[in-house]
Order: sequence, then structure tokens, then C-alpha cells
Amino acid sequence: MKIYQIVKRLLIMILVWLVLVPSGFCGEPLTEINYRLKWLLNTSAAGDIYADRGGYFVENGLRVVVKSGGPERDPIKELELGRAHFGVASADQVIRALSKGAKVKVIAQLFQINPLQWIYRPDEITVSTPDDLKNKTIGITFGGIDENIMKAILAKSRINESQVHLYSVRYDFTPFYQGRVDLWPIYRNAQGPIIGARMEKAGETVGYFNPDAHGIHSVANSVITSDEILRDQPELVENFLSALLKGWEMAMDPDNAEKTIAMIHDADRDTPLAVIAEQLSLTRGFIQPNPDIPIGRIDVEAWKQTEQMMLDQGMIDIPVHIEKALEVR
Repeated sequence: MKIYQIVKRLLIMILVWLVLVPSGFCGEPLTEINYRLKWLLNTSAAGDIYADRGGYFVENGLRVVVKSGGPERDPIKELELGRAHFGVASADQVIRALSKGAKVKVIAQLFQINPLQWIYRPDEITVSTPDDLKNKTIGITFGGIDENIMKAILAKSRINESQVHLYSVRYDFTPFYQGRVDLWPIYRNAQGPIIGARMEKAGETVGYFNPDAHGIHSVANSVITSDEILRDQPELVENFLSALLKGWEMAMDPDNAEKTIAMIHDADRDTPLAVIAEQLSLTRGFIQPNPDIPIGRIDVEAWKQTEQMMLDQGMIDIPVHIEKALEVR
């Protein structure tokens, strides 16, 4: 066979492959769906990125548009309006929405431990127990999940709010850098490495107050869909969720660290590779703190605790019975 004939056949094979791959390999058209994240495409979405760029959605017959989130993008509202098929939301968002009549179901819980913690300077203050919070200036986002968590800590420890100074935080860390606030809320796996490195460069020590270590178990990022989609399209839900969880399993596998870091960096160019590597290492401990617990497991008791905290603090008026909205596998 002449060389040009071999090249011709190879080109034909490549063209056929390019045509079939986007169509699900078997000529079947891919089902197009929208997936709205809670926040930006960064290390906290490592498994979402891996499932997409690793081809797991396509393998399951799906063309998934993974959309970044943010303050102006509400995944639950997009589900209600039919603009998204799946989304990511924290427990407080889901519970608030249910209290207002939203029809939403939780199909997986990505973070088994909430990465929300408070950063502080151990050279200046000691925060070994909740009792050490007395007389401290504590940053919280009024109306946010960190307010919910901090007030639950105070209540559980029988600390009156008058015994601490709650400081309203924004996106600007300046009050903390200037030492006007003793403890500042951060996501340990996302902002922690960045803020911590900046402090250490300035010769300051870094400590973290972890609510989970003191019995306050609240739920962070979880995967949601609408009642209607779960009821009417169970196969779609299964195909999406199996591909997504496979992506998270692969992203959390230390053997895939280099590949995962590269995928995240491709989506988050502003964050240096070294920082992403540290973020990824920390994220593993929040996604799967116990290897015997499967990724995506729904911690029903943590959801109930979150609902009770919100009831106690008047963030919702009546119980929503959150367990009814949890699709435990």
C-alpha cells in the first residue's frame, strides 16, 4: 500500500472519530444540560472540572455546560426558572429556599466537613476552646452561613453575644490585616493558603478555629436538582450524578494530583500552581475525611443540625423537615 493511501485512511479515521466523539460515540445526540456552581471555577470545584474535562459527562451521553457561580447567580432560582438542570448550594441556601416554598432536592453532598473556619494570630491570642472567644472581635457576614455557625458556637458554649464583639465583614480583609479584628471567616481550603502565606511572609503566625472540631456540623456545597427533574428524568439524574462523582473521585485521588492541578489551573489562571496544589491537598480532607465514607454521601444528621441552628436563630420561621428533601443513596 502506498504511503499516501495509508495517510488518507488515517485522516478518514481521525475525521470519523472527531464526528462520533461529540455525539456520544454511537451516533446518539448528547443531552445538553446546564450545571450552575455555587462559586467560581477553582479548587473547590475540582471534581466538577475533572468530570467535565476528563470526558465523564460525555461518556454518559451528556453535554454539560458547567457555569461558575457567585453572589448574583442563584442556583436554586435557576432551577426554578428552568435555566439549570443541576446546581450546587450550601445547606443554609437550600433550607431557606424550602422555607419559601421552593421545590428542590439534594442528590449528593460534596463536602463532608464544612471548610469554613476563622483565621487568627496565635502569637497574639489563644483560641483553643469556644470559651476563648470571649472578649474577642469576631468577623462574621451578617445574614451569611458564618453568622449562623458562629452564633451556634456561642449558644452551645453558653456565651452571651454581649461577651464578644461581632464585626461585619465584607470582601476586604484590611480590618483583619490591620489587627482590628481578631478572628476572620475564611474557607480553609480556598482562601486559607493565600491569606496564610501572606501573613507568614510578613512574619506572622497563623491559626485556625474550626467549628466542626467543637461539635458544630453544618453542610457546605451539595448537589441539587428540582423535584420535577428528579421525578420525571431519573435516568438523566443518574447519568449526571455518576459522572460527577467519578470526576470527584478521580480529582481527590493523590495519584491524579498533577493532572487535577493542571485542569484547575486551566480554569483558574490567576491562582499559581503551587497554591492550587496546597488547596487541593486541603480539599481532600473536607471531601473525604474518612476513606470508608463514599464521596457524595449525604450526612442527614448534619443537615438536621443546620436546620435546627437556623430555627434557633430565627433565620427560618418554621421547620422544613429537611430530611424529606434529601435523596439518600
